[in-house]
Amino acid sequence: DDDYFATLRELEATVRTRSLSLEMMCEGKIQHNSYYQECLFYLHSYGTNLAIISFYMRHDCMREALLHLLNKESPSEVFIEGIFVPSYQSGKLHMLENLLETIDPGLESWGVYLIAACKYLQRKNYYHILYELQQFMKDHVRAAMTCIRFFTHGAKSYTELGGKQTWLLKIKDHLKVYLQEVSRSSGRKKMAFTFRKKMSATDVSRHINTVDLQMEVTKFLHQCESSGTSQMTDSSLPTLFGNNNMKMDVACKVILEGKNIEEGFGIAFRVLQDFQLEATEVYSKVAKQLVKQQKYSEIRQLLKCVNESGVAAKNDGDNIILNCLNEFKNIPAEDLDNLIQDMDSDENKIQAYMMCNKLRSAYLVSVRQEKARAVQLVQHVRQLAESSGDDVVKAICAQWL
Repeated sequence: DDDYFATLRELEATVRTRSLSLEMMCEGKIQHNSYYQECLFYLHSYGTNLAIISFYMRHDCMREALLHLLNKESPSEVFIEGIFVPSYQSGKLHMLENLLETIDPGLESWGVYLIAACKYLQRKNYYHILYELQQFMKDHVRAAMTCIRFFTHGAKSYTELGGKQTWLLKIKDHLKVYLQEVSRSSGRKKMAFTFRKKMSATDVSRHINTVDLQMEVTKFLHQCESSGTSQMTDSSLPTLFGNNNMKMDVACKVILEGKNIEEGFGIAFRVLQDFQLEATEVYSKVAKQLVKQQKYSEIRQLLKCVNESGVAAKNDGDNIILNCLNEFKNIPAEDLDNLIQDMDSDENKIQAYMMCNKLRSAYLVSVRQEKARAVQLVQHVRQLAESSGDDVVKAICAQWL
């Protein structure tokens, strides 16, 4: 190969032949510069693709850099290091986006590179650039996920979340646009844009409902914090975008932070229904919190709301009381009696009295049962009385037996 003996003009011709095969015509006059052509020749002969692309980018020949990337099918790392990072660092991200669209209006050729750029930005926590790129890609599902992050990240109270509700509206907008695109393409052949995140229409509708419910929760808890009725001081700030445990925390927070139990119960009930959460577990958690706050009448209000909700099982109210009886030492005797008497099932009342060491009351309910069952229960009460040293109740049980 005698290329290195050739004159400068011949070298220029060589590089032009190679460049034109890639439709490379750099804007401006630099392509007429012999030193530029000389550099290109040596880069094409001996340099890496990254070196060639970086050279083009340094000389404001972004189009040539992109065409070289495509032509050589270079890996994503070359795109990120050679083109993407220099573009956003020099404020030319919009220029890059315009060129990507000009070269391939459907962006399919750039799919792998764009996804890699998104992952890179996420690793770097550059979420504003990420959101800008996702909007350019028309990747509405991922853009909605980034908006969730903007809504939740760094907020310390629902008052702060109240000021970030525009992000909830943007989530809804992205999901609605995605639904429209899915419905438009359903009549045609399979939807293009393989690099965009897909989701079933059912799931998207479910997410829109979640956003609506979160807006209601945010508005309600924001008002509670503003009016000073807020009681819970958790370090974490639960939202409906978390896992089921976090959603249950939201339901608890909504019930507990209103002026009374009834005020927030409706919203909490919808949260439990929409996400099919374990309702009794949430109500029991609320009841325990009310015991700590010494709001014993509010526990009875909670039981009333549960029973009137229309979906409570027969023993739900009883189970809520049984679950908070571990805290019985803190409950005054009168309030404790009222709670236990509110229970539906005699069996549960007896169990509750035994848990609270109210053996005389347990005996009185036991003897009202059917004879065979009454005998079993009274024997059990007598054993407890014997082990706790309550001779009076032990004697009463023995006499009845």
